[in-house]
Amino acid sequence: MGLFNAIMGNASEVSIEKISQEFQPILINGEHIEKAFKIVRDMFVFTNKRLILVDKQGITGSKVDYQSIPYSSIKKFSKESAGLMDLDAELKIWVTGESMPIKKQFGKDNNINEVYQILSQHILK
Repeated sequence: MGLFNAIMGNASEVSIEKISQEFQPILINGEHIEKAFKIVRDMFVFTNKRLILVDKQGITGSKVDYQSIPYSSIKKFSKESAGLMDLDAELKIWVTGESMPIKKQFGKDNNINEVYQILSQHILK
């Protein structure tokens, strides 16, 4: 991913081979990574069982929050596309038991549509 894309928040697909070692300790038996996208330092990781949102914190990014969301816990989700004067798009995910959605910002020309499609495939089965 180029520096400009990272600054603008564009999502880029991450090689499963590159991240498999990092995620091996938190995956259960029979679970595997299907796709992953990186936005600056954060990631969306889709497995065959759940969505894992990765939030790298701090200046060095050494503190990492892994938020696991079983697909069955997602009540609804939406995407707001970037407009003519608006440079970013937004993905919202509502999870059972939470009143506020999880919000993630994407740049204008990025993979928000692919992320939305993958969510749809897992949730609308």
